[in-house]
Amino acid sequence: VQLQASGGGLVQAGGSLRLSCAATGSIYSIGDMGWYRQAPGKQRELVARITSGGGTNYADSVKGRFAISRENTKNTVHLQMNSLGPEDTAVYYCNARIQMSVLFNTRDYWGQGTQVTVSS
Repeated sequence: VQLQASGGGLVQAGGSLRLSCAATGSIYSIGDMGWYRQAPGKQRELVARITSGGGTNYADSVKGRFAISRENTKNTVHLQMNSLGPEDTAVYYCNARIQMSVLFNTRDYWGQGTQVTVSS
């Protein structure tokens, strides 16, 4: 199983970016999916998560600006980021709780990270 993230880049303050992350490989089921970020010198933090049923939760710092969604048929999660500010600059990692088959336990998988840089 692999998670492949895309969509990062450089954007000016006030701009928007859309991140996507696709899970590929031997997958029986996917539970929660989410996005985390890690800025230089800081710990990795939760940005947003979405359940398999579509329930969401967000970090207070991104509420009203970011929106997480998923396409279950494509094993993909998206993060629409609007009104970006320099404080959003970080490496963004996607995460998914995946069960490879009925013979395996569910475990967490992480994408490789995608850089988001917001210039002031």
